[in-house]
Amino acid sequence: MQTSKVFFDVVMSLDGFIAPEGMDMAHANDPEYKQWMNKWMQLQHWMFQQQFFRENLKLGEGGETGLANSMLEETFQRTSVSIMGKNMFSGGERFWPEEAPFHTPVFVVTNQVRTPWERPGGTTFYFVTDGIESALRQARAVASNGDIRIAGGANTIQQYLNAGLIDEFTIHYVPVVFGHGTPLFANMNPDIKIKMREAVPSQEVAHITYDVEKR
Repeated sequence: MQTSKVFFDVVMSLDGFIAPEGMDMAHANDPEYKQWMNKWMQLQHWMFQQQFFRENLKLGEGGETGLANSMLEETFQRTSVSIMGKNMFSGGERFWPEEAPFHTPVFVVTNQVRTPWERPGGTTFYFVTDGIESALRQARAVASNGDIRIAGGANTIQQYLNAGLIDEFTIHYVPVVFGHGTPLFANMNPDIKIKMREAVPSQEVAHITYDVEKR
């Protein structure tokens, strides 16, 4: 019987950060602060070149249609439900377009009680106040046999990894170095066993997929 896979898929600097220092709600209107916007665009540049990404965010026509584009489209198509933390949602609530880019149910792990927030295009945000495992149970209930993406941020991904709830993940390594920022692998359980499944190189990004061995 097919069962849902729980996964995450993130872009990361070579020194392990998925967001630069200064990229937070306190400085959301100050892109010059620690040059966070410039650094973020360096990290995401390859993605903005892909046709599927541009179409999904309605950024205009054109774009590359190679392997990286196919990977982005496959990740989107396999995702039946997303889960994210409150910090990621807060940033997105402010900056996502009205038609949020998920087009699925999204469960937000938070301590804020709030009624579901429905957006155009099929995205509805549900707010879960009793922890990551409750969010995953609710996600599984609506995912059918589709996969569940832990969208972020880093702290939420770390919690799911440490709890042994992640099946696989892909990291897109970009050849930039931040020095400081939001680390993906902080405070990790050293008993986690991870195997590399596939490495796909390109001139701009190395796409590496890992399997997490279940205890």
